[in-house]
Amino acid sequence: MLVPSSGKKAIETVVAGILHDVIDDTCESLHSVEEQFGHDVAKLVAGVSRLSYINQLLRRHRRVNVSRETLGHEEANNLRVMLLGMVDDPRVVLIKLADRLHNMRTIYALPLLKAQAVAKETLVVWCSLASRLGLWALKAELEDLCFAVLQPQIFQKMRADLAFMWSTSSREGSTKKICAKANFLPLNDKSSFFDYEGLVAIDEDVTSMKNLLEAVVPFDVLLDRSKRTNFLNSLRKGLETQTSPKVVRDAAIALASLIECEEALERELIVSTSYVPGMEVTLSSRLKSLYSIYSKMKRKDVSIDQIYDARALRVVVGDKNGTLHGPAVQCCYSLLDIVHKLWTPIDGEFDDYIVNPKPSGYQSLHTAVQGSEGSPLEVQIRTQRMHEYAEHGLAAHWLYKENGNVLSSISSIDESEIEVSSYLSKEIEDQNTIEGDFLQKYSLLKTGHPVLRVEGSHLLAAVIVRVEKDGRELLVAVSFVLPASESVADRRSSFQMKRWEAYARLYKKVSDEWWCEPGHGDWCTCLEKYTLCRDGMYHKQDQFGRLLPTFIQVIDLTDQEESEYWAVVSAVFEGRQLDFITRRPRLNSAALTSMETSINNKVRLLRTMLRWEEQLHSEASLGGKSYGSIVLGEVVIVCWPHGEIMRLEAGSTAADAARRVGLEGKLVLVNGQLVLPNTKLKDGDVVEVRV
Repeated sequence: MLVPSSGKKAIETVVAGILHDVIDDTCESLHSVEEQFGHDVAKLVAGVSRLSYINQLLRRHRRVNVSRETLGHEEANNLRVMLLGMVDDPRVVLIKLADRLHNMRTIYALPLLKAQAVAKETLVVWCSLASRLGLWALKAELEDLCFAVLQPQIFQKMRADLAFMWSTSSREGSTKKICAKANFLPLNDKSSFFDYEGLVAIDEDVTSMKNLLEAVVPFDVLLDRSKRTNFLNSLRKGLETQTSPKVVRDAAIALASLIECEEALERELIVSTSYVPGMEVTLSSRLKSLYSIYSKMKRKDVSIDQIYDARALRVVVGDKNGTLHGPAVQCCYSLLDIVHKLWTPIDGEFDDYIVNPKPSGYQSLHTAVQGSEGSPLEVQIRTQRMHEYAEHGLAAHWLYKENGNVLSSISSIDESEIEVSSYLSKEIEDQNTIEGDFLQKYSLLKTGHPVLRVEGSHLLAAVIVRVEKDGRELLVAVSFVLPASESVADRRSSFQMKRWEAYARLYKKVSDEWWCEPGHGDWCTCLEKYTLCRDGMYHKQDQFGRLLPTFIQVIDLTDQEESEYWAVVSAVFEGRQLDFITRRPRLNSAALTSMETSINNKVRLLRTMLRWEEQLHSEASLGGKSYGSIVLGEVVIVCWPHGEIMRLEAGSTAADAARRVGLEGKLVLVNGQLVLPNTKLKDGDVVEVRV
């Protein structure tokens, strides 16, 4: 499930996965593996074998070097060599993660104490790596398997609570009667995270570890409809006959509720004619890991029914490999309208990551609604291109896009953190806090700020003309000749400066015409009034004071974008040319070759692995903060355009890098920018020496 169904690299990965422990556990040698299966497979098998050194290193360090807070130089050097090897071919990571997942699925065969040690190690080391590589579904299953081993009572009770909350019987019968039978409190009693904490001290027999592990839904089941149907049918047999353990039956109820919501939305999409005709729309679903839910409850001290993204539906709009990206974005907003008509949206729980992408580049619409049983449900809507970016993960992006699919340029991700989870949504606050947060956010809005007007699938460019009542009300100028679907779909486009100019000229037009009240305008421009509502969005207000479904989405500008935008506005108002305004140098993604794309992804993977290395050092020091570059006294850089990884002493400069490659005195670019020779290099920098 982690690799495509065809392709040389995919086949090699599966073969190496089958052979991954042959040289460790049998008398076969690496040489014989290479003779029978080829050099690439043998290299992968050797890489997986070396990867086991991480576990051995951390265990031995904690056992032998109790008094020493950091890894020794030799240990740290061995760790870094191994990590850099994974960057050269990250397929070894996928094989190792698949191996660990299989180990966790069958960990009930080990003695309890050893099983708990392996689970803790998996949670700290391998779940974090899966997260950083963007393998969200696999990470979720690993987390729940570990959670079932480490916190069996809490795992069992949370599974029961969610089953009650999402089951149809909870709506039909007596709540108190069902709760007494299931031995937990009604949800309206608002039991918080601390009610689960008390279970840790209970010393009594619980369901066997094997049964608890069976209650964890395999990640591939949620990714494949036919597998999911077969899996649910097998669970339902136990549900009907009452022969399977209760925790497994509860898992079946949770999965069935998710499918019920998915089918309800699917029926609505088939009946509805409001989405773009001919546009392919696919549905999928996922259950948030119980460990993630538990962590969120602990962090926010909220009850389990206040975790709105515990289950989620995902709607993906086909865009014909990006050729119909603009219409697909329009379709996303049209589908949002359909979802809000089908289910009641929850106030303050809408996030537009299409207009305002996350730092990692993640784009999607997120909305929380009251689902089929009246319980919270999150719906995510995005285009196919956005979905591939979010779901494939760093390793898969680099390895399996053999046709050279284009990703973000290296300069656009040099400071961005890897998303911990693409399913993260805002935490739940009471209504006053929500309103206060929005007012604080929007009270700093300035006139002239660009916004997006959304009416069904129609997206139009607009600017703020006046801010009133501390940001509660806005007067907005809308241009009916500036469709905005393409601009919101790709903020990093090389045409963005032209788009800023269009916003600036709209703002100047309104100022020149002295339009200042709702209704002012001409055939292509109109001023409209918008009011901040309980759902956290600015809705249009008509002349009778009624609020309409039409809303605006404020475009959150990065520091660089804000500087560029207001420079454009200033130039337009002063009648100056825009030639003097230059964007930060970026590679033109459309012109990237397959090799350049590979190197870009290699850079992202290197930076990810270096961050993970910091976490491993922290784990080795039992919580003390220790970084690889400090221990080793070195920095690791990538040389452009061939992608070689170079290790230099800490404190090395751009001039040192040029000297190392035999081009002393030449111009040096770091992360796409020309720098002075004495500029110090950092881990993960991309260095190009101009000949």
